[in-house]
Amino acid sequence: MHVRTAAPPNRSVRAVLLVLGMLAALLAAALPSAGQARAAVPDRWGFAYLDNATPPSGYVPDPSRQWGSWTSPPSNPVKVDQIGLGAYVVHFPLIGGAGGIAHATAVNSAAHWCQVVDWKAVGSGEDVYVSCYLPSGTPDNSTFTVLYTSSSGAPSTPSGSYGYLYSDVSGTVLTQYNSTGAVNAVSKGGTGIWKAWLPGLGLSSHAGNLQVTAVDPKQGARCKVSDWAPGTAGQTVLVACYDASNAPYDTKWSLSYSHLRAVHGPAFPPRSFGYLWYNGSLPTLTNYNSGGATNTLAGSGAPFTVTMPSIAVPSDTAQTTAYGSGPEYCGLYAPWARTSGAVRLYVNCFGPGGAPVKVPFFTAYTSAL
Repeated sequence: MHVRTAAPPNRSVRAVLLVLGMLAALLAAALPSAGQARAAVPDRWGFAYLDNATPPSGYVPDPSRQWGSWTSPPSNPVKVDQIGLGAYVVHFPLIGGAGGIAHATAVNSAAHWCQVVDWKAVGSGEDVYVSCYLPSGTPDNSTFTVLYTSSSGAPSTPSGSYGYLYSDVSGTVLTQYNSTGAVNAVSKGGTGIWKAWLPGLGLSSHAGNLQVTAVDPKQGARCKVSDWAPGTAGQTVLVACYDASNAPYDTKWSLSYSHLRAVHGPAFPPRSFGYLWYNGSLPTLTNYNSGGATNTLAGSGAPFTVTMPSIAVPSDTAQTTAYGSGPEYCGLYAPWARTSGAVRLYVNCFGPGGAPVKVPFFTAYTSAL
């Protein structure tokens, strides 16, 4: 059978095709790809649990309770150096950069609190400085959890909402993120009081989770959520900070808000995360479990036991923040336990002098995967 071959296009047709090809290439270069249009949230993050209060130089903390966004975390572990009594620097590898926030929570059966001193890029990594204190304000060694996270752009997974900010003493926002693209703001009240505004996030009723940490290089400081007023336009959060004498105190602080997202920003993955707010009861939309189970609260406050079924997956971490108008503060009594797929968080809270008290709190748990 004879097959007729197509005649080659004439010179004018070839010229048109060439121009069209050049235009297509220019458009492809000018238009963002689907991957560029939405960023992963967070861009850079890491967490760890320091399980040794007096670590040797270059100590690698519990591998089952540390992870991060860098390549091959098991082969590039977090390391911790102690740099003084109750003072530590946590080295997160390969995620150094500007911005972001950090949280820390003491893990101690006795009254202690831990706060962030500073964080900064060092080489290719991110160093987070943490200090821990006795109720008197005297530095003291303690185990703790620490989290660093930084976000930009619109989330690639649109479910829920997430935001954070880092404020100086005057209420100037030093770094911030809002998953709606809006700009968070802070206004200064009296000594030790600030009002944070997170536009577009959450629901008009209480929903989601809050975490707050003092950031102070000079002395012991504790910060908490004093009040929380959700609205149709966003979330208003009152932050209160205190010194070791339980007096209102002006310091820097970091705050994060998450609704249907993990404490460091992402959603699905991680597949396993949860949070709970106890304010005398357990408001439904502030009690979330990504496995669809119901979290429960038991205990007298010395400690409380928060059980989150079906989501215990190492590597993992937890954070806790006190809620209310007084100077009480909260931490973790012991490392969280994993049993038959459930995670149990042991939350203890303290009043002036370090006496255990039963007060409201926020707690959040997340796995890496």
